[in-house]
Amino acid sequence: MDILSADKPKEECGVFGIYAPEQEVAQLTYYGLYALQHRGQESAGIAVSDGRRIQHYKGMGLVSEVFTAEVLSGLKGKMAIGHVRYSTTGSSHLSNAQPLVVYFQKGMIALAHNGNLTNALELRAELGSQGTVFQTTIDSEVILNMIARYRRYSLEDAIIKTMIDLKGAYALLIMAEDKIIGVRDPFGIRPLCIGRLGNRYCLASESAALDTIGAEFLRDVEPGEVVTIDEEGLHSHRGTLKENPAFCSFEYIYFARPDSTLDNLNVWESRRQMGVELARECPLDVDVVLAVPDSGTPAAIGYAKALGLPFEEGLLKNRYVGRTFIQPTQKMREIGVRIKLNTNSRVIRGRKIAMVDDSIVRGTTSSKLVEMVKNCGAKEVHLLISSPPVCYSCYYGIDTAERETLVANKMSIEEIRKFVGADTLYYLSEEGLRRALGNLPVCLACFNGKYPITVSQKITKEDLDIKPSSC
Repeated sequence: MDILSADKPKEECGVFGIYAPEQEVAQLTYYGLYALQHRGQESAGIAVSDGRRIQHYKGMGLVSEVFTAEVLSGLKGKMAIGHVRYSTTGSSHLSNAQPLVVYFQKGMIALAHNGNLTNALELRAELGSQGTVFQTTIDSEVILNMIARYRRYSLEDAIIKTMIDLKGAYALLIMAEDKIIGVRDPFGIRPLCIGRLGNRYCLASESAALDTIGAEFLRDVEPGEVVTIDEEGLHSHRGTLKENPAFCSFEYIYFARPDSTLDNLNVWESRRQMGVELARECPLDVDVVLAVPDSGTPAAIGYAKALGLPFEEGLLKNRYVGRTFIQPTQKMREIGVRIKLNTNSRVIRGRKIAMVDDSIVRGTTSSKLVEMVKNCGAKEVHLLISSPPVCYSCYYGIDTAERETLVANKMSIEEIRKFVGADTLYYLSEEGLRRALGNLPVCLACFNGKYPITVSQKITKEDLDIKPSSC
């Protein structure tokens, strides 16, 4: 993991599915997952159905490491679903890789899940008391077993009944031998959208994956909606009563690709607008604006343009360094930082710098970046963050640090400024973030602790890591 992502929250997974009997569905799913690789780098998997049976392949590593041309050529079918996964600490095992494929009385089912259930422990205990045996430590298997409990009904009805029992965030792809079903939780916390390729349909965590395979973006799956894709086309069902939407704000701040559109809001434009709001709230007298690449770039551009300041690439990211660069000693770790990221002295030296980043979690990365820029000869370094302080953990499918390790939970903004070594430090306000997002109904729980879905006071991050962590 590189310096730029080591101190950020982690998205836990991405999903992609397609029904297209005339196409090489495994290949298309491979490319769809490739486009979603930023959502998970620890494991990848694809399941395909030929209409009679489901076969699958999954492994640890990046999409390009798991799937060879030979493997893909052996995955023949009419439809496919795929998954890329980031796991929380202690649950990075092949047994937890997805899609999960199981046998039911009425046939086979494959499931790919993005999100976390907040009542997974209770459901797991209830199922265990009834004799259910679990093969994994992830809450996705809980969902499968809940569906199995209702399989005397149609698959869609079994899923809808299961949704009544589930609490938390989830975007699901469920494939039977003859159909793919997409499901989004009633709050819409985790993203899921629908595309069309010719006269066939596909589903993905982000619209950028649809663009990659040449599919047309149609719309987002509505919160609480269940959609079926089969030989007859696309069908929509109301799963549960739609709650007040609470789309994840961190998808726009950091996680999603900037070329994606989530719930009718373009990610790049929303990040640029965060920079505009920063300029409104904190105009600075500086010589140049820099971005912490890459997620800080749109906000830095918006900030610079709003104030008529030059935007320059003062921090340059080496895009050819692998994710497994070994750093065995402190000296080697310092060299590793330079291999991953370097400063452009001609942009920085002797100038007052505004450096824009999307968030601060623990603060360790920010302190290294400020130090690098100052060591390059910057006269002043002013750090601007295009989101509010992260003070609370997330329980809905994002691996944030333990609350006690979040720097904004332990320190005041002035203390954080001193810790990271910046001359000034400014965070975008919640009001500014809401304006940047066009007042879209978003979840801000990691900033203000107002969780849209009840979280048990007994639940801990260790619980989520060991028991229900889906990705």
